[in-house]
Amino acid sequence: MEGTVFTPSLEGMKHVKSESGVILTKPFLQVCKHILPVLEKFGSAMSIVKTDIGGNITRLETKYASDPTKYEQLHSMVKVEVSAKTAKSSSSCTNGLLWLTRAMDFLVALFHNLVQHPDWQMSQACSDAYSKTLKKWHGWLASSSFSVAIKLAPDRKKFMEVISGSGDINADIENFCSTFSPLLAENHKFLASVGMDDLKAS
Repeated sequence: MEGTVFTPSLEGMKHVKSESGVILTKPFLQVCKHILPVLEKFGSAMSIVKTDIGGNITRLETKYASDPTKYEQLHSMVKVEVSAKTAKSSSSCTNGLLWLTRAMDFLVALFHNLVQHPDWQMSQACSDAYSKTLKKWHGWLASSSFSVAIKLAPDRKKFMEVISGSGDINADIENFCSTFSPLLAENHKFLASVGMDDLKAS
């Protein structure tokens, strides 16, 4: 593998914003998609997260494909739903973007932990990232299944070897976290501005 598993998403991030600084739908979803192969390397420990992310990407892609000009900007589909009063529906794109952003927050926190705490076991890195990000939005059921899944986390050393490829994995992870975090923060800020950033899972 040329570079690390993060190489495609780092490349993709260069195209996420328009010249005027707006987040574009297709390139943003593309970056999220490039993270899925990283999750595959976790095995069954991340299967719920991977399914969730994949489902939300598909939901947003379908909406985008229905009118690429209208939905060129990522936040435009939320604005349309907020106006139509359908944003709070569990099948809305607003909901999809919110949970996709939260799942990405979790992954950024997890990767950050792997670089910052070389002495931590993988399960500790996962639990800490989960409690900082997704946990407060999850109900009892989701939290329980997550706790079970984390127990299946792979050996940290093996995982790092698998995702390293021929590149500098620590540098790529740091680069990924520092570049992606502001984009996620922008999504939260926008969702908060329309009153949609604090929806919880049932």
